[in-house]
Amino acid sequence: MAAPTTLLAIPNVSEGRDDTVIDAIGAAYLAGGAGAVHLLDTHRDPDHHRAVHTLAGPPGTLATALAAGAAAAIERLDVRDHPGAHPHVGALDVAPLVHLDAARRGAACAEALVAAELLGALGLPVLLYGALAGGRRRAELRRGGPAGLAARLESGELRADFGPQRLHPTAGAVLVGARPPLVAFNVELAAPATVVDARRIAALIREGGEEGLPGLRAIGLELPARGGVAQVSMNVEDHLALPLAAVVAAVGRHARVSEAELVGLAPAAAFDGFPADVRVRHRRTVAEALEAVGL
Repeated sequence: MAAPTTLLAIPNVSEGRDDTVIDAIGAAYLAGGAGAVHLLDTHRDPDHHRAVHTLAGPPGTLATALAAGAAAAIERLDVRDHPGAHPHVGALDVAPLVHLDAARRGAACAEALVAAELLGALGLPVLLYGALAGGRRRAELRRGGPAGLAARLESGELRADFGPQRLHPTAGAVLVGARPPLVAFNVELAAPATVVDARRIAALIREGGEEGLPGLRAIGLELPARGGVAQVSMNVEDHLALPLAAVVAAVGRHARVSEAELVGLAPAAAFDGFPADVRVRHRRTVAEALEAVGL
């Protein structure tokens, strides 16, 4: 287990195709962390058109790292015409601070609020979500994409918590939260399943659906870069209440699973009881990544 002072930050940027840009943003996070922040993982996805960086560092370092990465993203990205499949509202779309146990929750909340203030100073409207905003969900804020969010800010239906009350002209807005570990997990369906099947399955199994699994967010997508494969793209909010084995079983009741993908890192416990016959691309745990950098 990492030192008690270690927090994670998992910024998602709306660029998954240009490695030069993704690497430049990753380098900016490290520069902003002034030697105290480690880059544990970078996940890039051309179909979602999104990259996920996982950072680790002590309180007081991750907020400035996020601001430096955001400045690099603002300089390089324009989300006015963004063709990716993943819902988004900004260049730096979401920037959660993650506490690995309850003892670090307060530190993560404080770091998230500092980060939100620094991001707002860059000209980005910052909207809080999760525990910092009474449980408000990212999906609610992303409804209608950048145009929908812009209209709600303009009408006064929503107010940014930090920064201006209008979208940045090219970089949109950013969502900031503090949370425990979340597992971003995608399941691909074997042919002849299509995106229609993926969307139907997602609607059935996500929380609130007919077979709703607790704390599961799910959408169905098609992946042109992988030959048109249909994917159920998910976030598991509590891996102890809902292990990934149960998620795969739920999808498998409706279509044959070809393989799965982990986005970023996951706690080792998320894979308890996971079926040995399902391959998981990019499978790596938080503990393994922290140990690799000496934390």
